[in-house]
Amino acid sequence: MRERPGPLALVGGDELKAGNEPQDRVLVGAAGDGPAYVLATAAGRQGPEAAVRNARRWFSKLGLTVEELPAIRRAHVRSEEVAERARAARFFYLVGGDPGLVPKTLAGSPVWDAVLAAWRDGAALAGSSAGAMAFGEWTLVRERRPGDTRRRYAPALGLVPRVAVLPHFETFGHRWVESALESAPGDDVVLLGIDERTAAVWESGTWRALGDGGVTVIARGDGRRSSAGETITGLPEPLAEPAGKPAGKRDGAPRARTTTE
Repeated sequence: MRERPGPLALVGGDELKAGNEPQDRVLVGAAGDGPAYVLATAAGRQGPEAAVRNARRWFSKLGLTVEELPAIRRAHVRSEEVAERARAARFFYLVGGDPGLVPKTLAGSPVWDAVLAAWRDGAALAGSSAGAMAFGEWTLVRERRPGDTRRRYAPALGLVPRVAVLPHFETFGHRWVESALESAPGDDVVLLGIDERTAAVWESGTWRALGDGGVTVIARGDGRRSSAGETITGLPEPLAEPAGKPAGKRDGAPRARTTTE
């Protein structure tokens, strides 16, 4: 009998530190004693070694030993050996960094397909900041210069359809709302604003907010905020069953240009 998918956590950033315990304990609880991995893909140009060290330190405090799953370069994610390791794992955490780099690296790769298959068989899957942005249908990258608050849409991995994630929502992510609404590729786009040290967690068919802050769903001009512990409404379910193509592999979709947050 096929297992149902494991928990999925979209974290608003400032991960791997105090305040993230509620969502991270859900993830650790689903990991069991299977292999557990951190993917530093988004931090590939910003010190991936430090991100891996931080993840090891943080999750060890929660009773989980994590190792790095190589996923910095396309050569890593095309590796069948790395994909086999991913398929056998029970926990994945994608750290923050560059919003465009994760889809560019992972989309359509054997490693991403293996991560999805493991999650659909019960493994825990999480992404923070740029990692969470990659799980939507689109990621939002800066329109022009560094620090620009105007954002444009670029194809992401498509695990959560119709969604674009706005992390760090209470500090600076809220500044992206205006341009994201103006340039939305359709009227059914859902903007998901997630505060730092906070997560939208999907488990057993329901989304709920966990952590220090709140989660805001903006759809068709209407914004609804959910506080920690509350059910999140208006957020599409993730693709818990394989579609005709793996999430993140789309005909004619342009590659995302990389950019820092």
